Amino acid sequence: MRIRLRHLRIGAQTFTWRAVIGHLPGNGDCHRWIRVRVWGAGKTSQALQADLLSVTGPSPWSACATDGGYPTPSDVRAIVDYALTVGWRPAARGGTFVLSEREHAARFSLPGFILTDRKHSPEAADPTARVKSAYEARARSLR
Repeated sequence: MRIRLRHLRIGAQTFTWRAVIGHLPGNGDCHRWIRVRVWGAGKTSQALQADLLSVTGPSPWSACATDGGYPTPSDVRAIVDYALTVGWRPAARGGTFVLSEREHAARFSLPGFILTDRKHSPEAADPTARVKSAYEARARSLR
């Protein structure tokens, strides 16, 4: 399957981004996982990476089968804006700046998504309780 690269313009800078969808196992359940990668100065520049779990499905337990959550350009803009304030240097050469759950989840929020470390760090905490809590908070806010 071909990966679609998208472009986002913020001020005078153009960012290239992509989102890859997968599934992430939890304790007895499964979550819709989305890896967002952003480049500010081409593919050889320092990439920004955010691993997200969607909390937009009809319930946190049916997310793998029915959740259609996917980051919009405004979601990616929020990720970029936050990353720039905490040290991401898009013009730097090489490497990846990761918005990790451990370091950033307490300060960064994105409606419909939560950050996770579970995909690149299998020993990270199971995300099920956080997904359930975020799903319930989102459901209350939509009433």
